[in-house]
Amino acid sequence: MALVLFPSETVPNEYSLNDSQDNNGTPPLFRIGPGLLELNNNFVATKAGFLKTIPNGNKLWLETSQKRYVPVAGEPVIGIVTNTGSKHGEFFRLDIGTAHSANLGFFAFEAVTKKNRPNFTIGTLVYARISAANKDMDPELDCINPKTGKSDGYGELKSGFMFKCSLGLCRRLLDPKNPLLVELGAMIPFEVAVGMNGRVWVNSGTPKNTILVYNAILKWEFVDPRETKKFLKKFLSEYNI
Repeated sequence: MALVLFPSETVPNEYSLNDSQDNNGTPPLFRIGPGLLELNNNFVATKAGFLKTIPNGNKLWLETSQKRYVPVAGEPVIGIVTNTGSKHGEFFRLDIGTAHSANLGFFAFEAVTKKNRPNFTIGTLVYARISAANKDMDPELDCINPKTGKSDGYGELKSGFMFKCSLGLCRRLLDPKNPLLVELGAMIPFEVAVGMNGRVWVNSGTPKNTILVYNAILKWEFVDPRETKKFLKKFLSEYNI
């Protein structure tokens, strides 16, 4: 059963910096995500949520249903172009659902040059990665996977339909072990891009299939992953599929 933490509660001892050491007897490095704060060698919850972990990577975070996004370097987001750069130098301005717009450089794409740089218009949807996030400056974006140097799915999202959901649902959808998108994809062909800023883009062959995928994702938010097949069978039967 998932552990629920409330604000000011401390993460149990098995996750404490004091209770796990490497071969040299020093505490290992941990990466903490949304909802947690390091205080006196302990992890303290700053909001209510389910504690999630990735043991091999020493990662901890709280999964919540909040919809306000705080930029974190390395996370994928879906942005909306609000300025094409004519008045802002060498970058596009994108709305990513935060207090300040993000900057996406004209050359922050795979194999781009002055002659073939993207020609986005206002309202264009872009799947990007947060390359830098600091509370004292606007977020920086790029459309390159730093591990491969390739776009790997980042870039303009053409056609399709974008909708908003909770940040917790987005994080669940991005989990490699998530069964929903795999099971649903075996029944309905579609493309999907999930941003950690509470935005999901879906593109299918027909409006009917797009609506089906949209409804399935939203209704699945509080379903036990082990019940995914049962959920989809019942859900699709309602649409005579």
